[in-house]
Order: sequence, then structure tokens, then C-alpha cells
Amino acid sequence: MIFRHYDIDNMSAMENRYRTKFINSLSGFKSVNLIGTQGLDGTPNVAIFSSVVHLGASPALVGFIMRPDNGDRHTLENIMKTKNYTINQVSADFYQAAHQTSARYERDANEFDKSGLSAQNIDNFNAPFVKESRLKYSVKLKEIVPITVNDTLFIIGEITRVICDEQAIQPDGFIDIEYLNTVSVSGLDSYHTTESLSRLSYAKPDLPLTILNTNGTIKV
Repeated sequence: MIFRHYDIDNMSAMENRYRTKFINSLSGFKSVNLIGTQGLDGTPNVAIFSSVVHLGASPALVGFIMRPDNGDRHTLENIMKTKNYTINQVSADFYQAAHQTSARYERDANEFDKSGLSAQNIDNFNAPFVKESRLKYSVKLKEIVPITVNDTLFIIGEITRVICDEQAIQPDGFIDIEYLNTVSVSGLDSYHTTESLSRLSYAKPDLPLTILNTNGTIKV
């Protein structure tokens, strides 16, 4: 096995698109979600993101990174004006349609129609869910944190409702996303299905690990 080493000068000298793909691949597998919003004029919007992260369980907080505001960030504009949005996991059944939402459509375009996805409105919540998604949740904006080093924004919200295929929810609260056929993404455009190795017991200094079944019971 031969390893190639890159220092900061090597990376800075890379052609821009090559460097973007190279650096984006370093973080490995990432979750891939569709964020649904709605403009004040009622126009629905949906866009794919690979930066959604868990921030806390009580309260239930989730965050994602928004690239620099260039005045043409429809998702950001809608969230700032309505304070609400949805996050919808992408499964293998519709990952190509999800990827299509990364195209730069005009502000008045309906990305649901353009990509072939279906908008789902629930209980008058002023942001659409993705009907095809088997795990989705509504989010209320709590805070936008500027990241000055690269002019990105960290969008933080509180989860207000979760909708999930009940067969994926295990007795101990664990959600089996593999059952949902959830996909991950590496780099900017490589999509993957997963294969579970195992669940493991809570790690303690003086006890060996125990392999658990998907439902949280000890595997024998």
C-alpha cells in the first residue's frame, strides 16, 4: 500500500473543482437529507443537504451548514422569513430525484415538480414534507450562527414533530435506518446503501463490550 502525502501548499495548488471534490471526500460517509421550505407567497422549495447533524436530545436540536449567503439561497431566505422547515431522510427509492434538487433553479421554480418528488402538507405546517421519505421531521428555527472563517452559517432548529415508519422504531427507541433503506453520500455525488455490522453495548471502563441485536437485546 502506497500513501500519498498532501500538505497545505499541495492542496492550495489543486485546480478548484478537483480540490472541492477531494476535500469533500475526506469526511467519509455523510447523512443525506432533503430540507423542505415554503416562501411567503406559498411557493414550496426542496433542496438536498449532506451536513445535517444531531445537536442534543433534550431539547431535540438539529443543525446544518448553509453555504455563504450570495443573495440566491432560497432555503435560507424561506427559513429566515417563516422560521419553519422540514428535514426528510433520503432512501434508495428516490435518491436520484433527491440529487436533482441540487440544480440551481430559479426562485419561483417548484423543485418538487422539477425533480419528480411529492410535497406533503401536514396540519397546516408552513413547510412541506417529502411524501416519499419514510423518516421526516418538522423543525422550528432557534438560532443562526455565523461561521466567520468561511462565511458559512450554522442553522440550528428544534424538532417539533417526527414522522417515521413504525416498523423501524425499536423497543428501546433506536430507529433502524437500514430498514428504511436510507442512503448516505460521500463527496458530492456518490450515494451508498449500508450494511450494519452490529449494535454495541454502552461502553464502560471495566466491562467488555456486548454485541446487541437491532432491537437492543443481547445477542446470543
